[in-house]
Amino acid sequence: KQLAATKPGRAHLRSQGSYLVLRQLHSWEKSPEVLSTCLKLIQVLIGDEPEEGMENLLEVTIPEEVEKRLRDLDEQEEQERRKEREREEPET
Repeated sequence: KQLAATKPGRAHLRSQGSYLVLRQLHSWEKSPEVLSTCLKLIQVLIGDEPEEGMENLLEVTIPEEVEKRLRDLDEQEEQERRKEREREEPET
């Protein structure tokens, strides 16, 4: 998380071929939590670099309504994972 937050960190991850490793991980990983994190990191690595002054993603000010929407999406994703785990658990 910290390494991908800064422009030099993202550049280092890209230069080491991290995207290719993450892409392969995503192709066979079964854990929804790992897949979600993997996709988020891939999006950071392949996305456009933020404009000047916003290079450190941990220091970017996020508007309150956007932050709420992101929290809601995270919560929805977690609920979907819980439901999926419940479906996968064998009945006793």
